[in-house]
Amino acid sequence: MTSHVATKSGRIEGESFGGGVRFRGIPFAKPPIGALRFRAPEPPEPWSGLRDARDYGPSSPQIGPVNRVIRSLIGAAGSRQSQDCLYLNVWTPKCDGARRPVMVWIHGGAFILGSGSTSLYSGERLATRGDVVVVTLNYRLGALGFLSWKGFHSGSDRPPANLGLRDQMAALAWVRENIEAFGGDPENVTVFGESAGAMSIGTLLGVPSARGLFHKAILQSGAAHNVSTPEKAAQVAGEFFASLGIEDPSPDALLELPVGRLMEAQARATVGIGLENGLMAWQPCVDGDLIPEPPLAAIDRGFAHDVPMLIGTNRDEYRLFTFMDRDRVNDAELAARVRRIARRGEADDALLAERILNTYGPSTGERDPGANERWIALQGDRIFHYPAVRLADAQSAHQARTYAYLFEWSLPLIGGGLGACHGLDLPFVFGATRGGLLRVGLAADRGASRLADAMQDAWVAFARTGEPAADALPDWPAYETHRRYTMTLGGRRGVVKDPHEAARAFWSPFIPNGEVGVG
Repeated sequence: MTSHVATKSGRIEGESFGGGVRFRGIPFAKPPIGALRFRAPEPPEPWSGLRDARDYGPSSPQIGPVNRVIRSLIGAAGSRQSQDCLYLNVWTPKCDGARRPVMVWIHGGAFILGSGSTSLYSGERLATRGDVVVVTLNYRLGALGFLSWKGFHSGSDRPPANLGLRDQMAALAWVRENIEAFGGDPENVTVFGESAGAMSIGTLLGVPSARGLFHKAILQSGAAHNVSTPEKAAQVAGEFFASLGIEDPSPDALLELPVGRLMEAQARATVGIGLENGLMAWQPCVDGDLIPEPPLAAIDRGFAHDVPMLIGTNRDEYRLFTFMDRDRVNDAELAARVRRIARRGEADDALLAERILNTYGPSTGERDPGANERWIALQGDRIFHYPAVRLADAQSAHQARTYAYLFEWSLPLIGGGLGACHGLDLPFVFGATRGGLLRVGLAADRGASRLADAMQDAWVAFARTGEPAADALPDWPAYETHRRYTMTLGGRRGVVKDPHEAARAFWSPFIPNGEVGVG
């Protein structure tokens, strides 16, 4: 089986694995270093000879709170980190002319963490089981990827915003130009991603210059609401520049700073914005250029009408983020958090906070054993379930092949305390249920392996035809706003109607099209 491929930039050498060939560390852009630190990605420099593509490239520089539970579930970025991080990886059954469906994975991590080289995202099982080509990629994170200079530097050399998103688009352009040599079909590309990866996809669905870079979309625990207004992006940038101690920021001033200092300032700015309430400081923003308007507004008009969509969430999304501090969320703390969420600088902020508290459970005392559960339900609905329903409603109005799911399999460990939490679907999609905590969970629930097979089959079928299907699943009806059919995965309910009706009814008036934050 050949492990040599000629790309547009030069020849590369990968290595065989059981059932296919893998290529790792392929550059899809010039290293964003030196003068390119805050610039849009540029095509890679061609090379002569045979380039070794058997090892992953470095991950984007990153700093953030990754507790041991998250590490056990989804792993962590590779130990090598560098600004020179714009690399992708390809797994294929064979480098031939078969024109297989292509599945391009965009990783999550709150736009500040993660890597396409995380071991969980290995494409071996998915590529061989489904006879598809799988691609994973890196993109710039945090301040290096999502800093907006608007309002701080007005010169002609002002760096563009949304560099991380531009990196993703550069990788997709590379796929379009090169993937046929790896046995893939450049005219049948499905983007799939989780959390910030899915939020990136939701954004790309409304970006004019991303048209034609992909043909189908799978969004896991993310939608189209995580796009900052210009005002919020300026607030984040102000916090960042202040943390650096720079009063008159310019691109040249930041080019000379060590990346470690940038990461430290990024971390301080992240805390200053209030990540604890589910808001993300570093994320795409409306910039009047790449993103001319909130993507959801464009999707509402049918901008992505030709893109079949599969979208879903996990039943207990926010339980992952509260597991380590669940004993701290009493009634008083819950009320304080809700007040911060409801803060919009308007006269009725207190009334909104009261409505949220009343909806997610009445106050029952200073040490309320149910406060943590109400916080989990509130944040799950606000950040994940309602935005997913909102996007499914918008897309299904223009695209009949829109499908929804709800992942309900619970990890039978740690007293069931994680439930069907955020990120728990990832090992199932990649067929990696024998790694991390899932390895132990299999001993308690043999059905996990069957569920993984069914989900991989459904994801691959969607990539191939635009319709999810698996022998182990009942018929999967399309989503439409009259019934909102949703396939449950890992539970015993099969197809259900409108499982997030209450979340939709409550949050619809309060969450704008642009971002998840109430204010």
